[in-house]
Amino acid sequence: MLNNINLSDIRSFILIAQLGNFTKAAEALEVSRSHVSRQISALEKQMGVTLLTRTTRTLRMTQAGERFFHQCESALKQIDQALIAAADDTKQVQGLIRVNCVGGYLGEEMIAQAIAEFMLQYPQVTVDLDFSSPRIDLIEDQFDVAFRMGTLEDAGFIAKHLMDVDMVTLASPCYVDRYGAPLHPKELSQHRTLTGSVTKWSFISADSEKKHYDIHVKGKFTCKNGRALIKAATLGNGLIRVPKVYCEEELSQGNLVEVMPDWRIASVPFSTIFHKDRYQPKRIRVFVDFVSLWFQNRLSSMS
Repeated sequence: MLNNINLSDIRSFILIAQLGNFTKAAEALEVSRSHVSRQISALEKQMGVTLLTRTTRTLRMTQAGERFFHQCESALKQIDQALIAAADDTKQVQGLIRVNCVGGYLGEEMIAQAIAEFMLQYPQVTVDLDFSSPRIDLIEDQFDVAFRMGTLEDAGFIAKHLMDVDMVTLASPCYVDRYGAPLHPKELSQHRTLTGSVTKWSFISADSEKKHYDIHVKGKFTCKNGRALIKAATLGNGLIRVPKVYCEEELSQGNLVEVMPDWRIASVPFSTIFHKDRYQPKRIRVFVDFVSLWFQNRLSSMS
């Protein structure tokens, strides 16, 4: 009986367990909810065990279902990677690449430019570029590559370093004229600050690498978009802490100035992130190498 079990039924069970309900699994599979329900019923009947306990409001796996899920999830990943590897083209770079990236200058100018040049060189490739702000799960959200600032915390992924991003604390001349310029980070509590997602601002003394100062700031204006923060700061609304590359023009024109010269901010790595254990099709490998070389050339031209 077990020899007759359909692999697609197992795939449906795995997807239900991952997504948490029948409806989402059916939508992902582009089939009806009743079809998925019949698949699970058939699978449980052939195996002679109950995998899912379901009511009108809840869905949970039984102990047998949990054991089955964990073993099959790993096995199906290996099967999927084997299929991709066998079908991967060895001559032509083609297919879809799903990319998630931070927004702002890094994403909207640099990564967008690199992708546009990549597509000119490889016209058979289709790119889906997403600028969603929240941290995403590459596997669950089905992205092939992500671009992120900061250190990589998940050991399941590889981060390929592209550049270090210099951070600066800025204010407009009109703000400084009105409120003065802070000289020490502790003075920030007396100033108006404009913040993105980071509200703990960390500083390093210019005199000693061992001398640090951290302060939690409460923004008068909060926005995860760097352009919006720069706009607000330029008009004199407060102090901002942003990547320097975001506002080179404002600095060169004197519309923004750096404050606290005796305190600096540690640079932040900017990297491309991809799966560690998943087979990377040729288009992904070529794309990652292309973007890495693109950044090398850009940094060389700037030095």
